[in-house]
Amino acid sequence: MPDDETQTQTLNRGGAARTPAGPPPPQLSGAAEAPAPWLLRLIAVGLVLAALNLRPAITSLGALLEEVREGLHMSGSVAGVLTSVPPLCFAVFGVMAPRLARRFGAGAVVCAGMVAIAAGLVIRPYIGSTAGFLAASALALMGIAVSNILMPVIVKRWFPDRVGTMTGLYSMALALGTALAAAVTVPLTGAMGGNWQSGLAVWAGLAALAVLPWIVLVRDRTPAPGQAAPARSAAASGQASASGPAEAPALRITRSRTAWGLACFFGLQATAAYITMGWMPQIFRDAGVSAGTAGVLLAVTMAMGVPLAFVIPRVAARLKQQGPIVVVLGLCGLIGYGGLYLAPAAGAWAWALLLGVANCAFPLALTMIGMRTRTGAGVVRLSAFAQSTGYLLSIPGPLLVGVLYQHSGGWGLPIALMAGLMIPQMVAGVLAGRDRTIEDEC
Repeated sequence: MPDDETQTQTLNRGGAARTPAGPPPPQLSGAAEAPAPWLLRLIAVGLVLAALNLRPAITSLGALLEEVREGLHMSGSVAGVLTSVPPLCFAVFGVMAPRLARRFGAGAVVCAGMVAIAAGLVIRPYIGSTAGFLAASALALMGIAVSNILMPVIVKRWFPDRVGTMTGLYSMALALGTALAAAVTVPLTGAMGGNWQSGLAVWAGLAALAVLPWIVLVRDRTPAPGQAAPARSAAASGQASASGPAEAPALRITRSRTAWGLACFFGLQATAAYITMGWMPQIFRDAGVSAGTAGVLLAVTMAMGVPLAFVIPRVAARLKQQGPIVVVLGLCGLIGYGGLYLAPAAGAWAWALLLGVANCAFPLALTMIGMRTRTGAGVVRLSAFAQSTGYLLSIPGPLLVGVLYQHSGGWGLPIALMAGLMIPQMVAGVLAGRDRTIEDEC
């Protein structure tokens, strides 16, 4: 293996170097240090299939929210709670992901996550009560949450010299799955007799398919980046001082202004994303747009992430500061929300496109997680901190939109709230996009 790739792999495991004569890192069943090409291809397929399943549970529900509300007799406030469940689960279960990966291996946890998604999606439409629907949704979202956190870890573990390319690949797949569910859920429901339960349950099949490639990695116990076994770290005592900052207690990350800025930026963009996925079809439907067209409009918004998820990380990586990109995305969001307020039906396609551009703050946030750290351990900790804290901060947004909608009888106040949140999102993004690393601040 070339020297630069070896050094990259070493850094991604927390900065602890080893000599060429040292023992190779554990692989699958005694595999050589360089993974077999077929295995890397299988893992790439697994990443794509997993990413395709990280949003359909949410956007398929958004497309059929009115039917679900009527079928389960939900009020607007309860529907707001339902749209707040995704960030809540991502915050709660996302914290568990690094610990589970250390205990069972990242591949095994992602495999279990796909099983949980499939089970939750097939159960929730038929359980017959709001509480049961929420519980089954939480099961699916638990699988999404741990997979969300571990996707960057899997990429760094198996593709240390192609992190940007693979991150772009699974980000594109995530956006594609999001758009696909939004676009075809209503037509699929109509083709299956108009039964909303079948329209939601059909997405369990895609999750079941995603389980298959991850079965190969169930027995892989190779430590995630920056999570080398203590014994090995002790053996590399000559490098201990160099890797010391990466092995510092995880709570030290709370001292970093950059980490907090990134967490707030992640949380505010997640707020906008889950409000959009949960409520935008209903906004268009209330403006006189048909259910099928409203679903397609949401699909257009989500589909903007397919090309931009590949372009934005590459552009951001070439800039020392990502603040300008943050501001451009925020301005697109402000214009899109302004259009929704003034002429939701007349300019629907334009607003959908603009909000789709604004929602590409997500791949930008993922890119900044990698750019704001120097070590593999820093990436793992910043990813878990920024995503879990960010999702926790995003919980009230969709709920508040539901409450405002129910009590005001219209979309004026909710849309004003969405637009207002763009301002602090831009401020937090500019702070997170400064040219510095969390290791300098912790």
